[in-house]
Amino acid sequence: MHRVYLDHNATTPVHPAVLAVMLPFLGGEFGNPSSIHSFGQHARGAVERAREAVAALVGARSSEIVFTSGGTESDNAAIFGIVENDRRASRHIITTAFEHHAVLHACAAMERRGVEVTYAPVSRDGVVDPEEIRRALRPETILISVMHANNELGTLQPIAEIARVAAEAGVPLHTDAVQSAGKVPIDVSHLGVDLLSLSGHKFGAPQGVGALFIRKGRNIEPLLHGGGSERGRRAGTENVAGIVGLGQAAEQVLAHMSESAARIAALRDRLEQCLLERVPQSRVNGDPARRTPNTSNMMFPGVDSESLVIALDLLGLACSAGAACSSGAVDASHVLRAIGLLSSEARASVRFSLGHTTTERDIAQALELIPATVARQRELVASEVSIPR
Repeated sequence: MHRVYLDHNATTPVHPAVLAVMLPFLGGEFGNPSSIHSFGQHARGAVERAREAVAALVGARSSEIVFTSGGTESDNAAIFGIVENDRRASRHIITTAFEHHAVLHACAAMERRGVEVTYAPVSRDGVVDPEEIRRALRPETILISVMHANNELGTLQPIAEIARVAAEAGVPLHTDAVQSAGKVPIDVSHLGVDLLSLSGHKFGAPQGVGALFIRKGRNIEPLLHGGGSERGRRAGTENVAGIVGLGQAAEQVLAHMSESAARIAALRDRLEQCLLERVPQSRVNGDPARRTPNTSNMMFPGVDSESLVIALDLLGLACSAGAACSSGAVDASHVLRAIGLLSSEARASVRFSLGHTTTERDIAQALELIPATVARQRELVASEVSIPR
């Protein structure tokens, strides 16, 4: 069976060039970057070269990059770091209703500590209005956190405009760029952000490594305490192999971003357009133009998205549905609810996300499988409804 992977927003396969540069650091190049002998200095040199590559990916200085274990740690480090560095008695954060849970749960933790949080609404198209951020500002606002690209819809947010609102108020701005880094051009100076999170496994690096951009002059309280690694901003011995892989992945995506984005967007658009034609009542969730080139979130009324995802997986196609809650039951996506979808509509929506390994063959096979599977799922739902209880 030829398996089709259309869940690159969840994680991506490690790029072969990334694996190749990592392998020595899982073998003979095992030094601790903090050691002053040659083993340690070889590791230190590799880490610093990777730091330069990641900085180049987002238009930053290498000294502004802190390596982390991934997007969740980066988001938490930004939010906790800013809040803990500000000792005012009354503190307030602005974020949005459709952030990743790494931001939402970090903000919820801050609320339990007495910090007030405003969750700005988003439009039906999945885009934040900068004026909503302006209206939410207070004298005690200490942080604004708005994601660059939404993980379920792919919609790109007007971060540069929000940054101007933040700058006028003298409030630092953090953006979760986990789903945009490596897919669209990013320049932190153009965006005007103070902090930016990214995660390597979203663009060809291994799981378990990421980075946080912290603009020069912006102080945050470290999330982790211990040794003086990462210039005292993140304690713990660096994950050298992962960091080297992250650096190589950053170089790969930066070198090929334009042509890769065009190719992937063309495949995504073909998949989407054919599904709209072949699956009655289907539609695209979110802004179809202002989004990352690889993401399509589609609604198929009359199906249960979890059942559809499982059925497609049995046929060899991987995609994703709603978020799983702590009880193990699938809840309606908070992202889709935030843009105004009914719970029934959110539970009928599926995300397809493409990547550098996606081929024409993959899309052709997906177009054979999805319409027929949706039709079967609709028949099953209809038969269940018609059975007397």
